[in-house]
Amino acid sequence: MPFIPHTEHDVRAMLASIGASRIDDLFDEIPDELRNGNLSAVPGGMNEMQVARLMAERAAQDAAPLNFIGAGAYEHHVPSAVWQIVSRGEFYTAYTPYQAEASQGTLQVLYEYQTMMASLAGMDVSNASLYDGASGLAEAVLMAVRAHKTSRRVLIPATVSPIYRSVAHSIVKLQGIELEDIPFCTESGNTVAASLDSHLSKGDVAALVIPQPNFFGALEEVAALTDKAHAHGALVIALVNPLSLALLKAPGNWGANGADIAVGEGQPLGIPLSNGGPYFGFMCCKQALVRQMPGRIIGRTVDMDGRQGFALTLQAREQHIRRAKATSNICSNQGLMVTAATIYMALLGADGLRRAAAASHANTAALAGLATGIPGVRRLFSGPHFHEVVLQLPEPAASVLAKMQAQGVLGGYDLSTHYPQLGNAILACATETKTAADLQRYADTLQLSLNQP
Repeated sequence: MPFIPHTEHDVRAMLASIGASRIDDLFDEIPDELRNGNLSAVPGGMNEMQVARLMAERAAQDAAPLNFIGAGAYEHHVPSAVWQIVSRGEFYTAYTPYQAEASQGTLQVLYEYQTMMASLAGMDVSNASLYDGASGLAEAVLMAVRAHKTSRRVLIPATVSPIYRSVAHSIVKLQGIELEDIPFCTESGNTVAASLDSHLSKGDVAALVIPQPNFFGALEEVAALTDKAHAHGALVIALVNPLSLALLKAPGNWGANGADIAVGEGQPLGIPLSNGGPYFGFMCCKQALVRQMPGRIIGRTVDMDGRQGFALTLQAREQHIRRAKATSNICSNQGLMVTAATIYMALLGADGLRRAAAASHANTAALAGLATGIPGVRRLFSGPHFHEVVLQLPEPAASVLAKMQAQGVLGGYDLSTHYPQLGNAILACATETKTAADLQRYADTLQLSLNQP
C-alpha cells in the first residue's frame, strides 16, 4: 500500500470527525490489566534513511557457513523453480482469498495443498495452514479441549521442542488449560508408554501430544502411546515433521485407531531459512473433528453448468468479524508459504520426498559415526532417530560451538539451556544438502575445536 503521512492536523481532524478526543479512545474497551504500559525494551523509531542503513548492516552480516543446526528449522534443497513460480504476480500478491469466488486459482492451489497434506498425514481433512508449527500445536490443544468437553488437562512430553511448549503454554494458560510434562527415558531419548500411567490415573485427560520425531531427533513409540491414550479416553495430537512422513508411518495409522489431530511446521517443504521466517503451520484431523478445526478449508464443487469450481467451506464468518465467538482467529494465514509448499511437493513427488528424507537420515547417521570417532564424543541416546542426533562433548558445548563457528561451521544446537541435566550436549542435524566432504569437515572442525585452549 502507498505511504500516507498523517500530520498532527490530519490526526486531530479525523478524531474530531468520529467524536474521539485522542487515539487511545479507540482502544478503551481493552481492560487496564491487559495493557502492557510502556514497552521499555522496544527502541525508539527510526526514519527511512536510518532503517535502510540498519538493514544494509544486517544483510552484510549474512554469511554462508556450513550449517548443522536443526532444532525445528531445517536447511533443505529448494528447487529454483519453486520460488520462480511463487514469485509470479498471480500468486505473490493474491494469496489470501477474501473474495473467494474471484480467487479460483488461489483456491485450487490451497485445495491441492490440503490433498497432499492429508495424504502425507494419513488423515481425512487438512486446513489451509496456521501461522507456524508452535502456534499450530497450541491450536491443536485448544481444539482437543473443545472436542473432549470434560477435561482441560493435556499431557505434553518433555521431548517436545521447548520453544513449542513455551508458545503453547503462553497461548492456553489464560484459558484454564493445564499442560503436564511427561519425562523422557535418559537411555533411549524418547517417552516410555508406562510413564503415562501416573498422569492418566489422576483423572480425565483431554489429549496426549506425541512428537515424531521428537526434539532430540529420536523416534517415539507412537503405536503404544496412541493406544494407551485412547484407552483412557484422551485424544492424540501428533506433532510431526512433514518430510519424515515420506518414510515414517503416517499419524492416521498410529496404533489401532490412529492419531486424532496432526500438526507441525511446514518449513521443510520448500521454505528456505531466512533470518527466522516466515514459516507456516499445518493441521490435519479426522472427519469427526472437522468442525472444531480452525482456519480455512477449501472444497471442490461444480457450478450450475457442471464446471469444476472451488469454494471456502466450513468456515464460520465469526472468524473474520466476531473474534470472541470464533473457533480461532486465523484471518491472515501463511498462504504464500503454503503455495511454495504445494509447488515443492508437486515438483518432488512422493519419490522425491522419500529420497530427500532417506538422504537426510543417512547423512545424520554418517555424521554421528564420524563425530563419535573423536575421543570424548559419544551419542547420548541409543534409540533410533531421523535426521538429528544428540552428541555429548567432553567440554562445555557453548565454547566448542563458538570455536566451530569461528571456523565457518555451525556445529549444532546447545541443549544446556533447556536440558541442563544432559550436560555438555548438542543437537546436530544433517540434511540431504550435505556431502561427504561436508561431513568430514564437520568432524575435523569439531576435533580441532576440542583441542583448542
